[in-house]
Amino acid sequence: MDMKMTTTAFEIPGQRIVRNLGVVRGVTVRSRGLVGQLAASLRTIAGGKIHEYVSLCEQTRAEAFELMLQHAQEQGANAIIGVRYDATELGENMTEVLAYGTAVIVEAA
Repeated sequence: MDMKMTTTAFEIPGQRIVRNLGVVRGVTVRSRGLVGQLAASLRTIAGGKIHEYVSLCEQTRAEAFELMLQHAQEQGANAIIGVRYDATELGENMTEVLAYGTAVIVEAA
């Protein structure tokens, strides 16, 4: 799917929604390894940006987004509108990230 055909909005400029295929989602769960947790813990002492966790969050969001795209393609969609992310702590150092939106078929307006 063309990444330009995803949006947090509920319409895509220049496109007309011809069919709504329903909600699609991508879910992943990640945890930081022991070495990463130790490095992040040491970094919290000095304060500032914790690069180990920023990297983990970016990778996890990208994976959830890609899974959402795959789900939309399986449904026959060529676009996703109303894209959102959600995150839930599942336990110590484990986070679930959900990317979701509405799969649609669009055509040029």
